[in-house]
Amino acid sequence: MSALTLERIREELASYDGAPLRIMEVCGTHTASIVKNGIPSLLSDKIRLISGPGCPVCVTVTAYIDRLTELALTEGTAVCAFGDLLRVRGSSMSLADAKARGGRVHMVYSPAQMLDLAEADPQRTYVFAAVGFETTIPVYAILIQEAERRGIRNVKLLTSLKTMPQVIGWLMDSGAKIDGFIAPGHVCAVAGYEDYITAAAKYGVPFVVSGFEGPQLLATIYALVKMQGRGEVRNLYPGVVEKEGSPESRQLTAEFFEPCDAAWRGMGIIPGSGMRLKDEFAQYDAGSEGLTEDRMATGCQCAHVLTGEITPEQCPLFGKVCTPQDPHGACMVSQEGSCFNHFVARGI
Repeated sequence: MSALTLERIREELASYDGAPLRIMEVCGTHTASIVKNGIPSLLSDKIRLISGPGCPVCVTVTAYIDRLTELALTEGTAVCAFGDLLRVRGSSMSLADAKARGGRVHMVYSPAQMLDLAEADPQRTYVFAAVGFETTIPVYAILIQEAERRGIRNVKLLTSLKTMPQVIGWLMDSGAKIDGFIAPGHVCAVAGYEDYITAAAKYGVPFVVSGFEGPQLLATIYALVKMQGRGEVRNLYPGVVEKEGSPESRQLTAEFFEPCDAAWRGMGIIPGSGMRLKDEFAQYDAGSEGLTEDRMATGCQCAHVLTGEITPEQCPLFGKVCTPQDPHGACMVSQEGSCFNHFVARGI
């Protein structure tokens, strides 16, 4: 994008004086990039950006965390998880708390690290905290493939895997006032954006597939402003995203996983919005079924933040008793969470 074109986009977005617009991003990486680039400060007051349920850690219910902590404290079992998940509290404790009480918890940067740990310690069962959206599901399929190839039998997954189109449909069917969606670039790279074409037509709102750099996001917001009221999809991330996504990744997912109903924080059970291991791979499941209960900390408004009903600043705990150093809700724990990024933005 030329400097002149970018400058024109910035000027038009800053001076926009049309109907008020609510634009939702449904990707945690987009949320973080929007804050990092100071994009809200570049927009007219009539354009409001809303962080939707695009942070996998944030939408995970407490029953799932409770199961992880139970496993971590079980003799002969160890839990492996990404860093953000260690600090999310269940109904009574987090994985970090379980580790402090003597539980076996390993922070890892890749699921592949668990295979090395399990291979070196065959008497212990290693459980990976498999959370994520369409982007990461093929990674967990590869983990199982590799475990079978290497003959590693002491590994399992505890799954909390979500798919994005269904939760967008749930939001719109529930009456969410959204005038356009910044479609998740990473998810679309894997799953494609055909489902968003269907959603755009059904709800009469535009979707724009976006990259993650500041200029790309400004161009995406500009496109959504110009497309208001039109149920169409545009792909502004063509170097990475194709309409059908990645056939290889989709085939890999389909080999090991199948759709299921899933529990979302603050939204309850959304039909067909999750992925579970197929029955033929049940030996790799660590007890993922039935984890639906969600008990948030007293006063925590994560559920309403995730659906765009309120801003993080409207939560009574925000910035007071709930900070990144002492988070009460998952949205303040994750670096992709809306509350975390709003808190960070206050210091910019």
